[in-house]
Amino acid sequence: MDKQDIFGQIDGIEERMGTTYAELGALKKRIITLIEENKRLSIENQQLRKLIRQEETVVEEPTRDAEEPVQLPGAGYDNLTRLYNEGFHICNVYYGHLRTEGDCLFCLSFLNK
Repeated sequence: MDKQDIFGQIDGIEERMGTTYAELGALKKRIITLIEENKRLSIENQQLRKLIRQEETVVEEPTRDAEEPVQLPGAGYDNLTRLYNEGFHICNVYYGHLRTEGDCLFCLSFLNK
């Protein structure tokens, strides 16, 4: 083998590694999207189950008023805190996205208001 063949092989390997790296990056983004969607669907599923249980309770107890439950002040704050603790951003920059790198300063400053 001469030097040109060796350098040709190295160039080929570099090119394949670059392609593989790009594919790996795309796969990582897709996995993050799927994890976020899975978490969102899990939360939605829990909320729907909670609503079903509430409706079943109302049907079993017909003497109760059919009015909607009144949310206490601060319930929205509690919901945002719960979402943040479950791993989602609540800041206006990344709202609804999964937190993958620990705490978010924007979210924490929002919670501390």
